[in-house]
Amino acid sequence: MSVQQPINDSHRRTLDPIATPERLLLGPGPSNAHPTVLQAMARMPIGHLDPLYVELMGEVQELLRYTWQTDNRLTIPMSGTGSAAMEATLANTIEPGDKVLVAIKGYFGLRLADMAGRYRADVVTIERPWGQAFSLEEIEQALETHRPAIFAIVHAETSTGICQPMDGIGDLCRKYDCLLLLDTVTSLGAVPLYLDDWKVDLAYSCSQKGLSCPPGLGPFSMGPRAEAKMMGRSGKVPNWYLDVTLLNQYWGSDRVYHHTAPVNMNFGMREALRLLAEEGLEASWNRHRSNAEYLWAGLEGLGLDMHAPEHLRLPTLTTVRIPEGVNGKAFTQHLLNEHGIEVGGGLGALAGKVWRVGLMGYNSQRANVDRLLNLIETELPAFRGSAPVAAAV
Repeated sequence: MSVQQPINDSHRRTLDPIATPERLLLGPGPSNAHPTVLQAMARMPIGHLDPLYVELMGEVQELLRYTWQTDNRLTIPMSGTGSAAMEATLANTIEPGDKVLVAIKGYFGLRLADMAGRYRADVVTIERPWGQAFSLEEIEQALETHRPAIFAIVHAETSTGICQPMDGIGDLCRKYDCLLLLDTVTSLGAVPLYLDDWKVDLAYSCSQKGLSCPPGLGPFSMGPRAEAKMMGRSGKVPNWYLDVTLLNQYWGSDRVYHHTAPVNMNFGMREALRLLAEEGLEASWNRHRSNAEYLWAGLEGLGLDMHAPEHLRLPTLTTVRIPEGVNGKAFTQHLLNEHGIEVGGGLGALAGKVWRVGLMGYNSQRANVDRLLNLIETELPAFRGSAPVAAAV
């Protein structure tokens, strides 16, 4: 009979039940989830092969197709954050030595290039300053020069607030026989997006921004051309967990076990997508645009400058230049600690230079804009010395 070892209590802690403060998340994400979504996620879990859950899986897939405006068969929520869906687009289609052209105009273009290199792609890049977009001429020149297997670009660059115009890019990718991979993390559900009309072959997003759901799922969509490349691989997809040839057996008609799905996250996703469909895509797009324009007018009325030119601005994410002499981080910490409002700082080349204000999904409401503008008007002066602040518009 074995002797039981004494329990090591050195890491044991007595904690109170979890208690989190109320926050208004007006940063680059996550955003506040819709209350109905949170209620759905609090339901008792059911099995990931339960017939009721299998029915829900189909509802989620169909509503994702609506939200992306696509008929792609392989449209699923990856069990993981948006970065998992981002990696899935690359893991399933890159074979060692494939040339991947990445258009970099911000932080998340850099991440695409990093991920592609880890799958042993021959990565080449084109770059624009952080606050600009690419022209069709620049893209065609790069495609003609490099002849890549995949061209990857960010639609809604979260680090800069730039929305990349997409007209004609898909046609160029067909002309030069490469796949078009599109990051839609900060646009899905909130910014006009047409995967099929734009001839997008691979797309990914997240759950916590325009879809008004907590972080934890990564919507993923693969078109027929990308699917053909995946099926023509000389070897297995190198990432087992994100292998769409396996995941399709679970999300497809066979419903063969692959992993224990986060069922409650998909409860939330189902409700978030249901609410979006109930509002209607066009209505959601218009709401985000109207509230963003209201924010821009208010900020400019306070004497603040936008970083992105108006014709390229994202309605979901606004980059505001931090006024000279203002400690931008100190002001955002003040908003968080004293008022429970989160506003983001700059990333990469824009660190310390801009604030990032998000109006996404459930949070895109005029009342939230008014609350933020009022605080900037009344409390920013204390962080900028004697410089006056104009009255809000």
